[in-house]
Amino acid sequence: MLSCFGVGKGSCLNNTDFSELPRFVRYAQKVFHLNLLAGSFTDSRLRPEIPGRAVALSLLFGEVAQIPSLHQLQSETKLPQWQHWVGYSHRISDDTLEYVSERMDPEKLRRGAIWINRKLKRGKAFEQSKVNGLLALSLDANEQFCSDHRCCQDCLTREITTKDDTGQPVKHLQYYHKQVYAQLSGPRLSVILDVEPMRQGEEECMTALRLLDRMREKYGPRFFDLVVVDAWYTNGPFLKAEVEMGWPVIAVLKQARYDIYQETLALTKGKPPTETVKRDDRKVEIWDLPQMTLTNTYTEPVRVVRARETYIQRQRIGGRWITEEKEQNWIWVVAGDLAGYVGSIIRDWCHLRWKIENNAFNELTQAWHLTHCAHHHPVALQVLLWIKIMAFTLFHAFAILHGKLLRLGKVTLMELRNSLYRSLLCGDVVPFSSG
Repeated sequence: MLSCFGVGKGSCLNNTDFSELPRFVRYAQKVFHLNLLAGSFTDSRLRPEIPGRAVALSLLFGEVAQIPSLHQLQSETKLPQWQHWVGYSHRISDDTLEYVSERMDPEKLRRGAIWINRKLKRGKAFEQSKVNGLLALSLDANEQFCSDHRCCQDCLTREITTKDDTGQPVKHLQYYHKQVYAQLSGPRLSVILDVEPMRQGEEECMTALRLLDRMREKYGPRFFDLVVVDAWYTNGPFLKAEVEMGWPVIAVLKQARYDIYQETLALTKGKPPTETVKRDDRKVEIWDLPQMTLTNTYTEPVRVVRARETYIQRQRIGGRWITEEKEQNWIWVVAGDLAGYVGSIIRDWCHLRWKIENNAFNELTQAWHLTHCAHHHPVALQVLLWIKIMAFTLFHAFAILHGKLLRLGKVTLMELRNSLYRSLLCGDVVPFSSG
């Protein structure tokens, strides 16, 4: 554990740093009743000496304060302010954190995340995430981590080829975990609504349909308005099942093997665009084809939107600034009823899908230690992932909706998280109310 004298020159001289983590705790308590929420994260121990609530809060605050390992978290639980926040006046060992995480119920954590997201929606937090009045859900899969040695009963397997000490190719099994994520994507606030682990021998589309079926039950059919997916999901059975659930779906079309892909290029070649708009520094030309046939597995007419985007890129090459015109081309398939929305709006929804890469997977990997396996156990993996997701949502709600410094552009998200950790090391003892 670092002392307040070891986090860098001047790190603890700014008094605002001292109050950031207590401010986050008060915000989470006031808006989301975090103490009551954490009380529901029970485990299967019969007469626990250390309350499950204290363990759950320690894991949650550990994620917010950028503590990657359970061993380091064990050291932080010695701090008086930490013990006040979690309501337990003793150190919590890493063995206890592992033991309890194996015995917590991931379904209860999922319900906690759903409750947080419902609170955000009731508080109008997603209003600025709407595009033309609708909320778009992005689906994509992400591999959490892989290992050549450690495995559990829920690990997926694949055969890879490496080289031995003599340089000869050797085949062996690799173990990994992969999940499909559902993110509510918006220009301002993006949150992960749900996540579903992939099973051995299962395709990504099947996992995504199981995820969406549960979300329809848990969130209801009107929590979001449409679904945006990448080219992996562009197939008849997935689109048909999705539309039958009641959501229009927009999918990237990249497969040149589809007749509809070649037809789209032929029908738009040499034709004037249906619509021309400006988006940031880009000129966007849209071709909109309303009645097309995808495949014999999806016989309903689909809409195809093609976009050509041109922009000027300036880069330094060989000591000189070079300016050149760049071009990007996109084709999207629209299944379901979105006839009242022009092609440029379809394009805007589709570009929001990049949020799940940038604001979820990349940020979780680079700043939230997503690929670090703190405890390789089938239940603990789900539990720790859900706690990470809840901490991720609470922090972004705190920073974007409540934090003035971020809103004014005076700090970045990373600087704000750094100040949260400094306030842990140097801040005052602030009780975390159990009421």
